Amino acid sequence: MFRISRYLHALQQGKSVAPMPKPVMLGSGPVVIWNLIRRCNLACKHCYATSADIDFAGELSTDEVYAVMDDLRKFGVSVLILSGGEPLLRPDIFAISRRAKEMGFYVGLSSNGTLIDHSNIADIERVGFDYVGISLDGMRDTHDRFRRKQGAFDDSIHGIRLCHQAGIKIGLRFTLTQDNAAELPELLQLMRDEDIDKFYLSHLNYAGRGNRNRASDLHHQMTRKAMDLMFATCWQDVQAGIKREFVTGNNDADGVYLLQWAAQHIPEHVAALRRQLLRWGGNSSGVNIANIDNLGTVHPDTMWWDYSIGNVRERLFSEIWQDTSDPLMAGLKAAQRPLEGRCAICKHLAICGGNSRTRAWQLTGNPWAEDPGCYLGDEEIGVVNMPDRIALTPYRRQSEADKELRSS
Repeated sequence: MFRISRYLHALQQGKSVAPMPKPVMLGSGPVVIWNLIRRCNLACKHCYATSADIDFAGELSTDEVYAVMDDLRKFGVSVLILSGGEPLLRPDIFAISRRAKEMGFYVGLSSNGTLIDHSNIADIERVGFDYVGISLDGMRDTHDRFRRKQGAFDDSIHGIRLCHQAGIKIGLRFTLTQDNAAELPELLQLMRDEDIDKFYLSHLNYAGRGNRNRASDLHHQMTRKAMDLMFATCWQDVQAGIKREFVTGNNDADGVYLLQWAAQHIPEHVAALRRQLLRWGGNSSGVNIANIDNLGTVHPDTMWWDYSIGNVRERLFSEIWQDTSDPLMAGLKAAQRPLEGRCAICKHLAICGGNSRTRAWQLTGNPWAEDPGCYLGDEEIGVVNMPDRIALTPYRRQSEADKELRSS
C-alpha cells in the first residue's frame, strides 16, 4: 500500500515518515487481511476471491478464528482487516470484531456497503471499527454494471452515510480499469461531497476474477493520467490543510511516479521525498502484508490465492510466516529479491521493491519475471541498453521439469 497523503503531508510540514518495521527482523507481525467468509451477495467482475452468493464448505469456525487471533496477537500482529466475500454475511462477524478490539487490534472492515443499513449500523458502531472501507467501481450505472446488481450503488452510498453519521471513519475503495477510469474525477468529487475520510485506488491485479478480466486493464498512459489526478488532488488538500487520505495499492511503481511528479510540480521537495521513498522500500508481500483465507490457508498477500504457504488448522500462523523453506517466501523476504528482466536492473528498484510479483506469476508462471503492470518506460527506469531478455528463465525451466517428472 502506498500512502500518498502521508508523504505529501510530511513534506509540507518538513517532517520525516518512519519506515515500516521488518517483521522478520524486529518480531512485529504483518498487517493481516483476513477473508473470513467467501460468500457475497454480489458477483463483481474483478473479485480476486471469485465469491458467489452461496455457502462455501469448510470455513473456519468461531473458535478456530479466536485461536488464530490469539496466535496473531502473540506474534505481534497489530492490524486486522476483516474481509470476504462480504464479511457482514458471517453471523459471528460482530462477536469476532468485538473480541479483536478487546485484544488491542486495529480493526478494519472491508465491505461492499450494500448490507449496511438501519438494522445493523448500531452493531457496527458498538464494535468501534477503526475503519470501514466500502468499494465503488464508478458512478451509479458503471458501479451497478460492475457489481452485476441494479441499485448496488445507492445501497452502498446509503451505507456510507449511515457510517458517517455514526462517526465511523470511512474510505472509498476503487479498482481502476479501462472501463471506469474516466469516472475517477467524479468519484474524487463524491469523496468531497460526502465528506469521506479516505480514498484507496487499487490497480487491477491479475488474480481471481480480475485475472480473467486483465484484457480490460488500463493502458499505461491512462494509469499515468489517473495517478497525476490523485497526486494533484492530494497536494491541493495538503496545501489547504485538509486531512483526507489518498492511498494506492497493487502497483509500487506509484512511488517512483510520485517522485517524477514532484520533480515537475514541487521540485523543492524532491530530495526529501526521495529519502522518504527509499525508507519505504516498495512492495511488502510476504513481509509486511499477509492473507488468511476463509479456509485458513495462508498466502503472501490477498492476490496470491492460488499459492499456499500453509494452513492455520495444521500449523500456527506465526510458524508459517517465519518459515522460509518455501522458495517464494524465501525470495520475498530476501534483502535482494531474485528479480529478472527490467525489474532486476531498474534504477528505482530500491524504491518500488520489484513491484507486484503476482502479475509476473499470472502471466509467465515465474514470480521473479519483470512486472508487466509497471507503467514506467525503459528510459525512465534506466534500462534502455538492457540485453535481450531470456524467454525461459531458470525458474521456469525448473517448473517445467518438475511437471514432466510428476506426469511420468
